[in-house]
Amino acid sequence: MARTSVTKKIFHKRSLKADNSKRTPASELTLRQSLLPLCLVTILFFLWGFAYGLLDTLNKHFQNTLGISKGRSSGLQAAYFGAYPLASLGYANWILRRFGYKPVFMFGLCLYGIGALLMWPAGLKKSFGGFCGATFVIGSGLGSLETAANPYLAVVGPPRYSELRINIAQGFNAIGTVVGPVLGSYAFFKDTADSVNSLKNVQWVYLAIAIFVFILAGVFYISPLPEVTDSDMQYQVEETHVGQAEKPFWKQYTLFHAAFAQFCYVGSQVAIAGYFINYVTEIRSNTDSALGAKFLAGAQGCFAAGRFSGSLLMKYIRPRKVLLVYQTLIIIFCAAAITQRQNTGLAMLMLTLVFESIVFPTLVALGIRGLGRHTKRGSGWIVAGVSGGAVVPPILGAVSDIRGTPLAMIVPVMFFVVAWTYPICVNFVKTYREAADKIGESEIGVTGIEERTGSVAGAGKGEPDVEKAAALQLEEVSSGEKASPTQESAPEVNKDVKV
Repeated sequence: MARTSVTKKIFHKRSLKADNSKRTPASELTLRQSLLPLCLVTILFFLWGFAYGLLDTLNKHFQNTLGISKGRSSGLQAAYFGAYPLASLGYANWILRRFGYKPVFMFGLCLYGIGALLMWPAGLKKSFGGFCGATFVIGSGLGSLETAANPYLAVVGPPRYSELRINIAQGFNAIGTVVGPVLGSYAFFKDTADSVNSLKNVQWVYLAIAIFVFILAGVFYISPLPEVTDSDMQYQVEETHVGQAEKPFWKQYTLFHAAFAQFCYVGSQVAIAGYFINYVTEIRSNTDSALGAKFLAGAQGCFAAGRFSGSLLMKYIRPRKVLLVYQTLIIIFCAAAITQRQNTGLAMLMLTLVFESIVFPTLVALGIRGLGRHTKRGSGWIVAGVSGGAVVPPILGAVSDIRGTPLAMIVPVMFFVVAWTYPICVNFVKTYREAADKIGESEIGVTGIEERTGSVAGAGKGEPDVEKAAALQLEEVSSGEKASPTQESAPEVNKDVKV
């Protein structure tokens, strides 16, 4: 009987639509209570880091295997990152705003799996266009995942630790970018070199990826993830007295500045990673593509270490200050890589990757701060900034074909300088700085409601557990049944609580 009960509970009919008009206990989860959903979502960060790492390795090897120019090989990056705005501003954002986070996770994983399966016929036909098409579908899936995962990490748990949570999760993303090039160097091309036979290895790896992500989509379906609603996010902002969320969406100027900075930054990051192997083989003696791929893996390892060390720094130093210092150092080291050669040039570019580490997740966390009910929509714009990865690499590739890869590094430097304007503003312009600092000082999820208000806010003591929060939401929306009056009253009790 017990086994039958568990089976019915797992496969019980579920509705995946969240009610954005209701407050839920998920808005005040503590660090401990938010561990389960955060760990599950962190797996997604590893997956798209892994896919991105494979992309950088395939870029160089496709130049040799399929006989294409450096400029044309950037079509992989253009396909991958060009899909992001379609997802983050289009279908994925539509699903997120009308249904919730979990449906977007499942949708993105299914798209990722379909794209991975399409790699098989592309390999059989030895078609670069086919690989670009499959990569576009994969990018659509990963863009959907990123549209939901970044804001989810930012709002599930205490607001003051949002940058810390995103950077730790993005650290596992960076580990994926290390595993990708290593797998590409040793599994794809070790025994077959840059031959057409190596494409068969690519097919099998992507088949395994497809199977895994389809299974993971099922895991998300049965997992009790608490759904964070628009009302929850509005509550967090109201409790910190930030009036930014009262503005219409189109007047959230700090958000659009963050999105543009993300566009310029990600474009430069992708361009450097995509042409890292070309750069190393051109400036360092006795370095072939295989050795260059190993250097890329090492650089991505430095990138991952930078994410974890940067996360630690943010525990003691305001994230906006860390962001300003890191982006300043990126410009310095990337500019130095233009003129330096041999191991010095390699070191300059590796140091660039070290300080790139925390920029993307910190821009996301700071950019959506104070948006309240606009958070889901705003996150789509910042994630759409990833489309810079479809613009800057072709420019760098075109310059590289004419003047060489080292000199072409001036292209990402120029875009880095434009992205640098956001950390300057968030540190020195009052309207930017206040939204970042007030929410960063919030006590939501850090202390109990009683401690923050000096009175008892509800019937029971303590805070809601994550499993209870998720179970409550599932009961309210599953099988068309309404929750009992007792269940519905819990969020309403907290609605009137003010700091």
